[in-house]
Amino acid sequence: MEKYSLFCAAIFAGHVPHKYVTIFSFYMRITGKYRHAGEYPMTLETNSPAETEEFAKKLGKNARVGEIFTLNGDLGVGKTVFAKGFAEGLGITEPVNSPTFTIVQEYREGRIPLYHFDVYRIEDPEEMEEVGLDEYLFGDGVCLIEWADQISELLPENVIRVTIEKNPDRGFDYRRITVEGLPETEQ
Repeated sequence: MEKYSLFCAAIFAGHVPHKYVTIFSFYMRITGKYRHAGEYPMTLETNSPAETEEFAKKLGKNARVGEIFTLNGDLGVGKTVFAKGFAEGLGITEPVNSPTFTIVQEYREGRIPLYHFDVYRIEDPEEMEEVGLDEYLFGDGVCLIEWADQISELLPENVIRVTIEKNPDRGFDYRRITVEGLPETEQ
């Protein structure tokens, strides 16, 4: 515990490079000892769909009722792979597919419900009223919203933003995943 306290003091004093803060906060977040408070984005690089899915699974295991995860990235970057891992972390065993044409898919069999949105085809954010967006956002589950930038003006400020990026120079399966806005919890 003393090493942990010294490291935290060094972070707050500005003596630790940002990349080490990110790695430390990621470790503490996935071990359940600490949830990153959002001052620094958490960044992880993966080199396979399985690694991306495993990271998302760890986030799903720690997700809480009322949390809203926004998921952004180009077509084919792995948002649905991420969603599958996240659902698995919630204890959902049924197949997870992107709800591109249905806008929202509900999964209720896990430890808490998952409301998985794909708003890629939304042309006007007001269309989300027909879906009942507010009931999901402030309901009894956790929301995962693909293409959330399409409806950003409808979302509360305290969302957890997940961005997935490719870099072809690093390999076909390389992904850089950035997570911002994870809330704190008790240790």
